[in-house]
Amino acid sequence: MFRREFRTVEQDVTGRFIPSGETSEVSSILGLSVYGEDCHMHSYDIIGDIHGCATELKTLLAQLGYRPDDAGVYRHPERTAVFVGDLVDRGPGQLEGLEIVKAMVDHAGAQIVMGNHEFNAICYATPHPDKPGDFLRSHENPTNTAHHLAFLEQLTAEQREHYIGWFKTLPLWLDLGGIRVIHACWNHDSMKVVTDATGGNRLTDLQHYVDASTKGHPLYDAVEILLKGPEISLQDYGQPPYLDHGGKARTNRCKNQ
Repeated sequence: MFRREFRTVEQDVTGRFIPSGETSEVSSILGLSVYGEDCHMHSYDIIGDIHGCATELKTLLAQLGYRPDDAGVYRHPERTAVFVGDLVDRGPGQLEGLEIVKAMVDHAGAQIVMGNHEFNAICYATPHPDKPGDFLRSHENPTNTAHHLAFLEQLTAEQREHYIGWFKTLPLWLDLGGIRVIHACWNHDSMKVVTDATGGNRLTDLQHYVDASTKGHPLYDAVEILLKGPEISLQDYGQPPYLDHGGKARTNRCKNQ
């Protein structure tokens, strides 16, 4: 059996606490602590989307009992952090957040799964092998560039290459025995498409990313569900459109934006 606790650290993307009555784009980092209730079960802290909010991440880690060691790596004496992806885009602490999480993963203080923002970053940086001058995530679409602007502006080209190389190693899901972790939707049919194509839970070569970026390909549909979730039409249920965080009207819901 597992015992669970929730903690949330909430600030806006400029790093300010939000005064009462003021509106702002908000970054909330949710920490779910999952405690094994017998001596044979490991305990985990499941940490939600960071989106470049390094200050909030450090606050949350401190609340959960993690402390930096002599090398500056955050560790907990008994528990392991598990990050659900979406480390990048939006917030003011892109590089620091990546440095904190990667160091924890590299030194066995954390595990991680890929989020849709890591997948998008890989595709934005990857030239399309069949379309000279284009990329798997097109640069000609200004919305794509706007989504990645914080990552593009706050990291050098060398730093982006380094972290995108790391993103390519991340699994799409983790089965830790007592718990399962995925960025959006644990869907067996979609997972089977991935394992049939790749032999495991990772996209491991260029063709996987080409297929996963090509609408109509089974791997595209599978990755969309795993990293963003299935869509439900609001119109089918008589519901009006809503505005997403970028101000765009949406008629479908349940996708992870």
